[in-house]
Amino acid sequence: MDSKEKFYRQFQNSVANLQEQINQLSSFAAVGGERQDAVEHTLSGISRLSKQVADAAEYVPAYDQRTYSDVVKGLRDQVNEAVAKFTPKSRFQFKQRITSGFAVAKPDTRRLNPTTTNTDTKPSEEKDMVTSLPTFNNDTTSTPTSASISTSKDYNAQIARPTSRDGGPGMGIRSPSFSTARDITLSDHSRVHITLPASASRATSAGTLTNLDRCVVDMSVPTAGGGGGGDANDSSSGGGGGTPFASLTLREIAGSVVVAGHVDGPVHVTGVRNSAVMVVARQVRIHDCENVVFYLHCVSRPIIENCKGVRFAKAPETYLTDKERGETNMFDQVDDFKWLKTTSSPNWSLLPESEAIPGSVWKKALAGGPGVVVDDTLRSLGVGKGA
Repeated sequence: MDSKEKFYRQFQNSVANLQEQINQLSSFAAVGGERQDAVEHTLSGISRLSKQVADAAEYVPAYDQRTYSDVVKGLRDQVNEAVAKFTPKSRFQFKQRITSGFAVAKPDTRRLNPTTTNTDTKPSEEKDMVTSLPTFNNDTTSTPTSASISTSKDYNAQIARPTSRDGGPGMGIRSPSFSTARDITLSDHSRVHITLPASASRATSAGTLTNLDRCVVDMSVPTAGGGGGGDANDSSSGGGGGTPFASLTLREIAGSVVVAGHVDGPVHVTGVRNSAVMVVARQVRIHDCENVVFYLHCVSRPIIENCKGVRFAKAPETYLTDKERGETNMFDQVDDFKWLKTTSSPNWSLLPESEAIPGSVWKKALAGGPGVVVDDTLRSLGVGKGA
């Protein structure tokens, strides 16, 4: 595969991921800056793609360069239109006052756009169309079309369906591949242990976990960056060859353990109770959570709002890359947006080191085993001990 075709395939995948992020912008909450963070992350991805197009000028023909640039411009237009849809309109608008008895004629739009024959066509309908990409005769791995995506496998239904290997309620580990998905969505599950395999790394453009009760979710393998560190033969360490999430959202989770893995962008946690969450991220925002232990590696100050009884500890080193081990971990420098006094916030605290669960216990518990019930795994990781 020559450089030109290789870039074409990479460009296709990047465009598909960015369009999926754009489609999800309206699902983020406007409060707490969650939606704005998602918009900025998407625009940052578009800027990186634009730079990649410029860098490819030495081996991509000029015509194809223009086509790629038009696609990037189309993505920016889609973001602007998405933002305009959920931005409140001003109540007051200046209207032109006609001071003479002559009506002002509307401009002939056909002169502005010679190819348009119907003057009622909305400009936004044209902006939504992304320019066609260059094609290759032997293209057998092109990005899935919207039709193929709509008929992709229902992984949540697969997870909810018990199998003969489980051994009974709350037993066994479900490992959905997510091989035909663009992003990872886990929702509406109770008392299941879910471990995502390496194949799910192709679906890490975004992650969303919602409505989980007494579940164990391990997403460390497909999101482990290849930055070195850990045991090269151990896929649960930080030295895997996966792809970190671009962004991650956790909502309405109770009595569960979530090992979110690595996230290159923001993590938004809302409505989580009586649980434990482990994540390696650039930014973490936590809203409306109660009695949760966060095992973090975060290079910016974590933010909490409307929280009570949340505690923070370092993420186990076995889940970090060599690069991350050399970074400053700001897990213990939490900003409480609902506590403006000079005294320490009573809403969060640091987990004593003697109570922190070591990496070896995490790996052993998450590995499961014959006859292991999800409730036992939860208790071994500090959740539901009093149950």
